[in-house]
Amino acid sequence: MSSDPSSPAPPQTGRTAENSARFPFSRRSFLERFSLASMSAAIGAEIVFGDKMPAGLIPVALAQDAEPFQIAGKEGLTILNDRPVLAEAPAHLLDDAVTPGKHLFIRNNGVAPVPEALNPEKWTLEIAGESCEKPTTFTLKELKEKFEHHTLQMVLECAGNGRSEFNPPTHGTQWTTGAVGCPKWTGVRLRDVLKHCGIKEDAVYIGYYGADIHLSGDLKKTTISRGVPIKKALEDESLIVFAMNGEDIPWLNGHPLRLMLGGWPASTCGKWLKKIVIRDREHDGEKMTGDAYRMPRYPVAPGSKVPEEDMVIIESMPVKSLVTFPKSGLSHPLADVLTLRGHAWAGENEVAEVHVSLDFGATWSKTELAKPVNRFAWQRWTTQVRFPKKGYYEVWARATDDQGRSQPMILPGWNPKGYLNNTCHRIAIQAV
Repeated sequence: MSSDPSSPAPPQTGRTAENSARFPFSRRSFLERFSLASMSAAIGAEIVFGDKMPAGLIPVALAQDAEPFQIAGKEGLTILNDRPVLAEAPAHLLDDAVTPGKHLFIRNNGVAPVPEALNPEKWTLEIAGESCEKPTTFTLKELKEKFEHHTLQMVLECAGNGRSEFNPPTHGTQWTTGAVGCPKWTGVRLRDVLKHCGIKEDAVYIGYYGADIHLSGDLKKTTISRGVPIKKALEDESLIVFAMNGEDIPWLNGHPLRLMLGGWPASTCGKWLKKIVIRDREHDGEKMTGDAYRMPRYPVAPGSKVPEEDMVIIESMPVKSLVTFPKSGLSHPLADVLTLRGHAWAGENEVAEVHVSLDFGATWSKTELAKPVNRFAWQRWTTQVRFPKKGYYEVWARATDDQGRSQPMILPGWNPKGYLNNTCHRIAIQAV
């Protein structure tokens, strides 16, 4: 089967006619044609520290062109595609310590099962595979009754989050920063279920299958079937979940059953979960081969074609952060202190520090950083700043993990599918 079966057209970006009229040129042509003074004029204020702004950078105030998308149970999301449904949250809607369901991004690979087909009373989960000793099918009720329940707050992030910034552009959903969230998940340990069914000594991987429908409508085709090494599947935090924030999982986020594997790409966390296989080999389901969810094993030049044998599966996600308050574009009184806050996370690692900069990275100030509530949860950072004079500023945030790895100020290494962009997040502020 093809790893990109229907080769859909590039998704819509949400740019409106009004925005197009305001900015009737591409970002690249803008940089080629306009000076710092012209950009200041377009913003309507002096770009303070503009002499320190990296060459080729577009002020974030000129790149804010998203329009809201409404769908049942969701609020304020930005639509990126409608087949399959793809939508993300603007950064300021991710300010809650625990991401509410209405603000959690939607990333579907196929067509979601209709709600009428998702009856929890009739839902079953099959455990099978070459390395499963006792293939078993559980009802959802049996899963809840047989195994201990656990609730953990864990980050869920698409591997392509930030893809829109790569140049040359790569095929795929053009996410900005909002394909991430950190709700509370309740379920049973994947390990407990697998051990109940028996794990043979030759077990290497697990793989999942969901009830979503292929974009072609062909019920014989699999939309997505990914997995993780058995070691990851057996971690304490790897869960089969049936609730989010104490309620049913939202329909488009996988109700009534999904996987949650903390610190790894969201594509490993199968939705509308119907079957888990214990494999005696690396799982080879749909979107596990080719260049799907894989990175080059060595740095490559932008636009390069990388041989399949030189691509490796993405595992732990990189260190990253967001500025979630205030909303980008704020006008702030010069005399007042401005409170800043956001979240930081680091895949399977912990965040050690978060710094902010007002002068395009020339200087950095350390923030107050909270510990995670549990492994794989994001961490709240807060700080206060004053602006030296009236004008346009950008607040940049940079997280560093406990291994000493920091977010880059510029785009990280280009890769064919535009994965793992963890460049510093920035928002626009105008001191008045």
